[in-house]
Amino acid sequence: MRKSRALLFFILAVAVVAIAGGVVAIHHGFSARDQPSTLETYVARTARSLAVPSGVKNEKNPFTPSPELLAESRAHFADHCAICHANNGSGNTEIGRNLYPKAPDMRLPQTQSLTDAELYYTIHNGIRLTGMPAWGGDVKDEDSWKLVLLIRHLPQLTPEEEREMEALNPKGSGEKQEEQEEEQFLNEDQPSNRAPKSSSHQNH
Repeated sequence: MRKSRALLFFILAVAVVAIAGGVVAIHHGFSARDQPSTLETYVARTARSLAVPSGVKNEKNPFTPSPELLAESRAHFADHCAICHANNGSGNTEIGRNLYPKAPDMRLPQTQSLTDAELYYTIHNGIRLTGMPAWGGDVKDEDSWKLVLLIRHLPQLTPEEEREMEALNPKGSGEKQEEQEEEQFLNEDQPSNRAPKSSSHQNH
């Protein structure tokens, strides 16, 4: 009953946002650079809440933090999530800043106050009306649960861990070529890789 009431209120809120958005569009146009209104923020958070099936919000994470699991989840986050969320979870990336709504700072209470299951289902199912995609399949996945461990760790992320993640971020073709050129230059500078000097012998 409570879920049905929340869903009805959510639909009404979406309708109100659509009408208000139409009025704004007529006068000002739409821009993803704008900050979402209070109502839009509420709608997005409600959508996130509705993505979590009823009765599982307090489901336990089957994994507990360990250096090995945190290292694994840092590598996964750096490769898949950091492009929007930044390695430190701040959302301060070119894509994260230009999403609508913008990628949240996951170190703050708005994210950290969610239960482990809410974080898991947000990763697994995504959030409608936002840029957050669904990363999971039809069955539960271990990777999403492990990422929850990292999200909990983000407020304590060390500079060393962040640098380690930077090395694991996907590289564009330009960056890869630059790295290859640097590596080639450094290798050529090694004594063992230098071309032998030709010696001239005079015949007497």
